[in-house]
Amino acid sequence: MYIVFLVVLQMFQVMCNNYSFINLPEDHLPYYFSNFPNIAETCMNDIDCPYKEHVNNHKCWGYEYGCKWKKQYSIPACPGDHKGWVKTKFAQQMTFYTQADFGFIKQQLQEMQVLCEPLFPNDSSLECSEHLRFCRGRNIMLNFTKLINREEPIRYKMDVLNNGDIGDKQTDHLSPLQSWGPEMRYFTRLKHRPIVQGDCDIIIEKPTFIMKIDATVNMYHHFCDFLNLYASLHVNASQYDAFSTDVHIMIWETYTYHSAFHDTWEAFTDHPIWDLKTFRGKTVCFKNVVFPLLPRMIFGLYYNTPIIYGCQGSGLFEAFSKHILHRLKIPIHKREDQRIHITFLSRKTMYRRVLNEDKLLEAIKENDNYLLEISRNSDVFIGIHGAGLTHLLFLPEWAAVFELYNCEDASCYFDLARLKGVKYITWEDNQKLTTFEDESYDGGAHAKFANYSFDVEEFIRLVEKAAKHVKNHKKFQEYVGSSINHAKHDEL
Repeated sequence: MYIVFLVVLQMFQVMCNNYSFINLPEDHLPYYFSNFPNIAETCMNDIDCPYKEHVNNHKCWGYEYGCKWKKQYSIPACPGDHKGWVKTKFAQQMTFYTQADFGFIKQQLQEMQVLCEPLFPNDSSLECSEHLRFCRGRNIMLNFTKLINREEPIRYKMDVLNNGDIGDKQTDHLSPLQSWGPEMRYFTRLKHRPIVQGDCDIIIEKPTFIMKIDATVNMYHHFCDFLNLYASLHVNASQYDAFSTDVHIMIWETYTYHSAFHDTWEAFTDHPIWDLKTFRGKTVCFKNVVFPLLPRMIFGLYYNTPIIYGCQGSGLFEAFSKHILHRLKIPIHKREDQRIHITFLSRKTMYRRVLNEDKLLEAIKENDNYLLEISRNSDVFIGIHGAGLTHLLFLPEWAAVFELYNCEDASCYFDLARLKGVKYITWEDNQKLTTFEDESYDGGAHAKFANYSFDVEEFIRLVEKAAKHVKNHKKFQEYVGSSINHAKHDEL
């Protein structure tokens, strides 16, 4: 037994030597090492470990057992009136934290139930959170042999699997993108061990995330997939390599994946994306498989998130933003002066075009205090209602998003800005905008199927309102001051 333990320990130390499996933003490292004390100890004893300064900070994300409120990753800001049933400011914060922050992760962990308990070594196991919103299993066999004769393309289908049942109690959210109920209702416990007895055509050794995804052409909907995958890494964070990219991802459809946002997968996996065609006609056994949180869960993240009034700033959304930017190596540029960097999102679609865009941009350029910039390095992000506003997820915390016109969908990007914790501004005087409808849309009058022209003076007034917020933000002042001082030091 001692020899076996020693071998395992040596293997563990070898795996930890380069620490490449961590690959987290610098300010996330203390939370990682607090969760995995064995890695922290290995780092402290390793003369070459580059993370020693982050090892003993004793912080927690917020979902860990015994995590103190003041030690967690973030505390929601709730400066406004809650307008509801909660009686105290702390209750208001806790409500927001449970709805849309790491408290949501904690809720999934507390709800986790074992649906299939292993009876012997290498036996199958399956556990899920309530309503089958998140599941994970070991030694699970999926039978895709019937797909070989199926000509109908598969997307948002609930009949990929069949045979067996897991019980009606857990399948009350039976919808393609709300839960794993359509798949788990057919879960069956086999009387034999398919991996051991050679019943698998393919055995997948690496951890695999099986995903049902939303609309890949739309940034708002597709990044709901990525946000929920990131949240699922935390729900599944029981092993030291929980955030490793040495995992597989399989999309639960037969359409070949195409998206302008394809590069985002690099934040999660080093391997090509699979789909159901990859294993059509095969029985596949997964040693370690995760069925992540889904994009359209009831009271989920972020498509159906109910957000209490008066609160903003989800640590989960901020951590997701930093995780993606870090993994994709997207830098934020140093500043040479205190000018406000502005991004204007231009639409080239049939509807919701800004017809006097040139005049608005010219008005910005005339002000020497403003500089047009790309979104990552933007202080003020401007655009009319549309999925491109989802870029606000990656703005710095001092930023303001100016939704030129919400097209009568008032809560969508207002709520997303609240979740990210950035300032939200929208058009205030509808008498100072002009609507142009060409009657090409036959669904009747609708604000999303028209084009617009905006009063230039009113536009600049609102830009100045956004810029004032940025200038007065403590984090902006610190960042710009640090950048300018650093530049002066370099000159010397």
